[in-house]
Amino acid sequence: MQVHLDRAYALALVANFFLPVLVGLVTTRVTSAGLKAVLLLALSAASGFVVELANAGPGYSVTTGVILTVVAFVQGVAAHFGFWKPVGVATKAQDAFAKAA
Repeated sequence: MQVHLDRAYALALVANFFLPVLVGLVTTRVTSAGLKAVLLLALSAASGFVVELANAGPGYSVTTGVILTVVAFVQGVAAHFGFWKPVGVATKAQDAFAKAA
């Protein structure tokens, strides 16, 4: 059995791990969780469809783009609650550009 993962998919898996930090950098603590989720979904969709576009295959597949979007979103949520939030990076990212009151 041989497993082959295209470079575009491998890079996307790494990039998707950091999407929650990017959401934290462009939002604040008072931003609603729903808005943060929509922003993460939009970034996940961009990632999924760009990866499908970048993947050198026989043709562009919207279905694959949607599947990659779902994978990116689930990976982003898992990374946020499983890693970034427990180690405190999520909070620090949201405070990075906050103005002093």
